[in-house]
Amino acid sequence: MSISCNQVHEDSSVSPSERPQHIIMIVTDDQGWGDLGVNDNPHIHTPHLDTLARAGVQFSRYYVSPVCSPTRAELLTGRYHPRGGVYSTSQGGERLDLDETTVAELLQEQGYRTAAFGKWHNGSQPPYHPNNRGFEEFYGFCSGHWGNYFSPMLEHNGAVVKGEGFIIDDLTDHAMDFISDEDDRPSFTLLAYNTPHSPMQVPDEWWDRYADGPIDQTHRYVDREKMDKTKAAYALCENIDYNIGRLIAHLDSEGLREETMIIYMSDNGPNGYRWNDGLKGVKGHTDEGGVRSPLIISWPGQLAEHEVDQVASGIDMLPTILDYAGGRIPDDIALDGVSLRPIIEGDSADWPDRYVYSHWSGRVSVRGQRYLLDHEDQLYDLLEAPGQYTAIMDTTLSVYQELYEAKQRWISEVLSELDRDREEIFPIGHPDSRYTQLPARDAVASGEIQRSNRWPNSSYFMHWVDTKDSITWDCEVLTSGRYRVTIYQTCQEDAIGSVIELRAGAHSTSATLTAAHDTEVQGKQYDRIPREEGYEKDFAPLDMGVITLDAGPQELSLHAVEMTGMELLEMRLLVLERVE
Repeated sequence: MSISCNQVHEDSSVSPSERPQHIIMIVTDDQGWGDLGVNDNPHIHTPHLDTLARAGVQFSRYYVSPVCSPTRAELLTGRYHPRGGVYSTSQGGERLDLDETTVAELLQEQGYRTAAFGKWHNGSQPPYHPNNRGFEEFYGFCSGHWGNYFSPMLEHNGAVVKGEGFIIDDLTDHAMDFISDEDDRPSFTLLAYNTPHSPMQVPDEWWDRYADGPIDQTHRYVDREKMDKTKAAYALCENIDYNIGRLIAHLDSEGLREETMIIYMSDNGPNGYRWNDGLKGVKGHTDEGGVRSPLIISWPGQLAEHEVDQVASGIDMLPTILDYAGGRIPDDIALDGVSLRPIIEGDSADWPDRYVYSHWSGRVSVRGQRYLLDHEDQLYDLLEAPGQYTAIMDTTLSVYQELYEAKQRWISEVLSELDRDREEIFPIGHPDSRYTQLPARDAVASGEIQRSNRWPNSSYFMHWVDTKDSITWDCEVLTSGRYRVTIYQTCQEDAIGSVIELRAGAHSTSATLTAAHDTEVQGKQYDRIPREEGYEKDFAPLDMGVITLDAGPQELSLHAVEMTGMELLEMRLLVLERVE
């Protein structure tokens, strides 16, 4: 009960005039199925997305992974995330294997210019960086999630930059500029918003719309709901909706709307217990509430408005996009996904039933058009009871046996490819890249040095109080040569005169702290609930000079040569720039 790999619509060889001139794939972060007005949530205001859905193609049974990195890997490759080596969300486990081919690379072969804006989360250092995976342009952040949404530290094609304003507005601005650039080539834009993921940092304009308003708590998980978090999530979703409205208005004003395909989805279920149409589970769960995502596809004049009830998955995005772009899947790429073009265009007569699989943290569920076998091997009829309230207890049913066997095959043939015990080594100096960023997230600290937060993604190191302590990265230098070293740090007045050194084998470079840079945490006034993530600061660059790196395995280590005060510095990021 499946569709064969590499299926592409038989009319996929289309002329340039028949394909969308612009393809925009928008992926939000932690926006559940129920976080849209069009999905019958009475508490949220998303008019632009609601209109987009009603005038386009809306899927009712579209599934992604339970958390972000795996979903992003599947969207990029058309293959289940275990095949691409993604087993975690940080410290190297989120990196997409280098033998995987991305949708951006395949679209480049079709003449598309490509860009990604926002959250990447599939590898930071080249060749895992988006610029090395088919995206000509990248503006956003690679290292997991982010702790500040207001003019934060970001990067542009590897170089550290400062964002401008609220991050979702900023990302939308950059995407609009890219799409309307005076370039005759068609374009593919991945617009990867990082909200409503926590921290629940919301601009006043959007928070004020929900702060004092009543929200009817009559949903399944009312006893576990945190009301201020729900209000903040809805406010962030309304900001997303505002930016979708801006994007559509921009396309209209540029005369591009009718030649643009917009694909809109989330990366997993909601990041909290709130109204979700009665579905079981939230982010991180393989039940319906953790993996059912909105999916809206709009191409005015080309796609008629209708709702698609057939089961679909994030693994289907690559073959679907390639189908519309006029490309074919190379024979040496074995996809798990299929092109959804027939059912997008209303042709479901010959569309067979299929199974799609959800996995996270050792839990696997499998679902077909009607039935779900969950991670505990309990059977549910999703047509009769989509909320998974009551399991079907008869394990002798043929459908139970078929689902159980399919699940075991997937575990044996797909999940078995995942290596959770691999050694994570971070590359430096890819020949096609000028910059390598080594964030604190990917380092190990010794002695009294502490990480600012238990979630490593955008954390920094603090409490450096002893010259015997150090910060190290296990690396592989891909190109020997000279590299300019910059660290992003804060330090107090009494640290002036301290000396810090970077060592790599027989080589080293050092710098003296000559100015204090002691800042408060950023954006705290916009937090609507106490956060679990750490705060960001305004980290200042410190030029440490040039170091020679020899090709091969290296341990890079930061040491305090001399300390003049009680504490050396707080360290967020190390940047290596190849010197010609």
